[in-house]
Amino acid sequence: MNGLLYRTKGDKVIWTIVIFLSLVSLLAVYSATGSLAYRERGGHTEYYLLKQLIVLGMGLAIIYFAHRVNYTIYSRVAQVGFLISIPLLIYTLAFGSHINDASRWIRLPIINLTFQTSDVAKLAIFMYVSRQLSRRQHVINDFKKGFLPIIIPVGVICVLIMPANMSTALLLMASCMLLCFIGRVPVRFLAGMVAAGALAIVLMFAIAKISGMEMRTKTWEKRLDSFMNDDHTEVPYQVQQANIAIAGGGVLGKGPGNSTQRNFLPHAYSDYIYATIIEEYGMVGAFLILAAYMLLLLRCIRIYKKCPYAFGAFLALGLSVTLVIQALTNMAVNVQLFPVTGLPLPLVSMGGSSVLFTSMAIGIILSVARNVEEMEGKQAEKERLERVMAANAENAAVA
Repeated sequence: MNGLLYRTKGDKVIWTIVIFLSLVSLLAVYSATGSLAYRERGGHTEYYLLKQLIVLGMGLAIIYFAHRVNYTIYSRVAQVGFLISIPLLIYTLAFGSHINDASRWIRLPIINLTFQTSDVAKLAIFMYVSRQLSRRQHVINDFKKGFLPIIIPVGVICVLIMPANMSTALLLMASCMLLCFIGRVPVRFLAGMVAAGALAIVLMFAIAKISGMEMRTKTWEKRLDSFMNDDHTEVPYQVQQANIAIAGGGVLGKGPGNSTQRNFLPHAYSDYIYATIIEEYGMVGAFLILAAYMLLLLRCIRIYKKCPYAFGAFLALGLSVTLVIQALTNMAVNVQLFPVTGLPLPLVSMGGSSVLFTSMAIGIILSVARNVEEMEGKQAEKERLERVMAANAENAAVA
């Protein structure tokens, strides 16, 4: 055990945030899955607690092993991951498992488990963009040599994700463009990409209407309409229940396990887990969750500033930005600041592939942090030796 702790490096604050969010996840999932357990598992509420405990344990193992790998290796992994993501997303659109009129999952044979291929694509594209930004800084102001090789892969991945998961595609595009902005890509190039993205969305709606495949586009239109026009549109059921849960939470909440809306709120253990947390732990609990994600972002900005190599700096910041934006989006949906989406709360919502790929992202961030920590240690040791040698020389001169 001591050897394992000795080999655990990286930012200790990020490790603390991971442990904190994992504990919150266990409490919230156990509380929120009561009705699901009675409906699916004959009332065995411990089933989902044990399942989440196993998934989080696997996630912590992934974080540990990923952070032990030298982050420069992920530069090579990025190319392979990007190339694998494209056929995976195409296969998912054509043959994936359909849930809620969307094809987002692939069912693995033999073990009969499903995973969301967009999680693979998100991780791969952020590593790929970080690699390209670091390699093309000398031509970053050149549209053909600097910008297109970075943004075309992002566009391809977003277009393949968009038909089944518009919110994930938009989040991915926004996060990548923010990373490009930080990577000194000219604003005029990014503005052009925003216009191209808006055109792509319009074309997709038009194609869906012409082809008669309007099931997903109607869902998006209904969500936007209900969000922007509450005066004449019925408020969605899940939004009503989330509002009741938040109003009932008050400042300190009803206490762990005392939520009442968890029995009425759809997906109280995933998409709307933040509303469940507010009901049980109040505004204090809501603030602590928000503070944890913001602290994660601040620590990753610190890593970005201290990392002397561009790839590691962009990698740590890019992965943290997408995690925090996803978390903020989920929380905004829960408190009715954004339209309804299907984004989980990272490391907190009940899930399989989402937790594991989030863990992989955090492990990569900690790998960069470990490298920075080791370099700082070597620099501190060098300075200490220089001070000792200077002191010895001074003593010898006096003698």
